[in-house]
Order: sequence, then C-alpha cells, then structure tokens
Amino acid sequence: MVWAGIMINGRTRLHVVANGTVTGQRYFDEVLLPHVRLFRGAVGDKFVFLDDNATCHRTLAVQDCLDSEGIQRLVWLAHSPDLNPH
Repeated sequence: MVWAGIMINGRTRLHVVANGTVTGQRYFDEVLLPHVRLFRGAVGDKFVFLDDNATCHRTLAVQDCLDSEGIQRLVWLAHSPDLNPH
C-alpha cells in the first residue's frame, strides 16, 4: 500500500507500507500516528480527513484516534464514485 497526504498548499512524501497485509493495527501504527496527526497539526482546525472504506481504515482503534485528535472524517460513499468529492 502507498499512502500520501495532500492539501491546497502542500503534500506529504509517499509512504510505502511494505511486506504483507495492511491490517488496522499496521495502518494505525505506520500511517495514522506518524503522518495524519502531524498533518492535522500543520493544517489546524479546518483539517478534514478523507480515506476510503478499506477494512484497515475502519477499525475502532482508527476511529478512536481520529475522535481523540478532533479530526473530522469526510464520509466516503461506498460504491458511488460519482457522489464522492473530487
């Protein structure tokens, strides 16, 4: 899996999660904690997080982390790419 963050005036480097399946715990440890929290800090209160409905993105640990950091998640409608923001 490759992960990256983008915003109006910047972006993160690509982060490659290599060797094996990306579980909710791996996503939490290798992407969410080191990247998303820092990205949120750089953007401030207007930060909105968008991910897809991959199983590893939808664990309770991931949602608890987003909630505890005050990170708003934009809803990604399943099977409706024409209704998602672009």
